[in-house]
Amino acid sequence: MEMGEGPALLLLHGIGGRANLWRSTLEAMSARRRVIAMDMPGYDGSSRILGSFAELADAAVALLDARGIAQADVVGHSLGGMIALEMALRHPSRVRRLVIVASSPAFGSRDPAFREAFLAARQKPLDEGIGMAGVAEALVPSMLGPAADPAARPAAKAAMASVNEAAYRATLAVLTGFDRRADLPNVTQESLLIAGEADATAPPRGMQRMADAMPDARLLVIPGVGHLLPVEAPAAFHAALQDFLDEA
Repeated sequence: MEMGEGPALLLLHGIGGRANLWRSTLEAMSARRRVIAMDMPGYDGSSRILGSFAELADAAVALLDARGIAQADVVGHSLGGMIALEMALRHPSRVRRLVIVASSPAFGSRDPAFREAFLAARQKPLDEGIGMAGVAEALVPSMLGPAADPAARPAAKAAMASVNEAAYRATLAVLTGFDRRADLPNVTQESLLIAGEADATAPPRGMQRMADAMPDARLLVIPGVGHLLPVEAPAAFHAALQDFLDEA
């Protein structure tokens, strides 16, 4: 999805998201920018499913190359925030400013037992045959904060229900191998981290530690919202994003 003209802004979705979940952000930011929302490989209807964060970051750069874009501001939500961080570290000249939303620099634990338990819990509903629509029905409500926009729940459920099941399973496995904590001091881009006050998946305290480890980063917390804050509080999110990008 693409909208607008001007400096490039690349939007990267989370593991249960799709490019179309960024629609309001495209509309809000496209008056002065060329805004591109990327569907990850496997989420875009293709059979290509990538097996590492390096490959996912390279795919984002390839998308910029295909559009003749030398450098972009990059916004990543949740898993997309991890991809954005990987992109900033692997391809620093391609990322002008970095915005990491409701994300973390590493998977929750290095313990193999935790990894296996996490994968089993996330894949169990699929193994039982409820499909991505059933996963969305079960997971999305728990991700929202008390002040979420009423439109957030149906939009997030629809996006998650449309995710290719094989791609979701493969991306879950990729997620469990991510750890860039030691590399945070090497992030050269000016960065904004945005957290939802009620987010239990990527809580503000963890994102503050992440910001503290980066040379030029700050944290903004949006009150009353959870993990899906770009759709839970679109006006506040877009205002924060606009203010940060306009500083340069």
